[in-house]
Amino acid sequence: MEILYLIKPSAEYAEQIMAYRQEFLDTGSSMDGCGPLVHTESPEDWLDQVKKMESKETVPENLVPATQLLYIRKADNRLVGMLQIRHYCNEYLQMYGGNIGYSIRPSERRKGYAKTMLHDSLALCKKMDIKKILITCKDSNEASRKTILANGGKYESSVFEPDRKIKLERYWITL
Repeated sequence: MEILYLIKPSAEYAEQIMAYRQEFLDTGSSMDGCGPLVHTESPEDWLDQVKKMESKETVPENLVPATQLLYIRKADNRLVGMLQIRHYCNEYLQMYGGNIGYSIRPSERRKGYAKTMLHDSLALCKKMDIKKILITCKDSNEASRKTILANGGKYESSVFEPDRKIKLERYWITL
């Protein structure tokens, strides 16, 4: 059985973080749960932004505090996924984004990593005293839907996000 674990990002993974980013850009995939990575060309800048996101005092305006995590495969120390836990939801997140965003790098998909990564993050949410977790996914993202359902997600509704012009499904996980 493979061992994978969630850790906070660090300079040790700078090269892998940028390779992760590039893989998403090359495949045209959405970098969900990666914070500002899509707009950041320097791992140091991204790590700095991630640090600022952790606290109410330093989080950028209009955003909420969030914990950024890397999902690492122990056998080869490879970054296979990223996950962001938003400590609470502002108005936008309450409607469209939710408490958790996540992604698995395109070359590592269809191995069950998203399901176990989300499962592993729920214990952290419990420690953070988040009792109900909202997770959204595009209505066309069957893999994400299955991941959410496998972790106890209960469908609530579908909404249209006007800025990105996408239909999202909203799910709740009660801890």
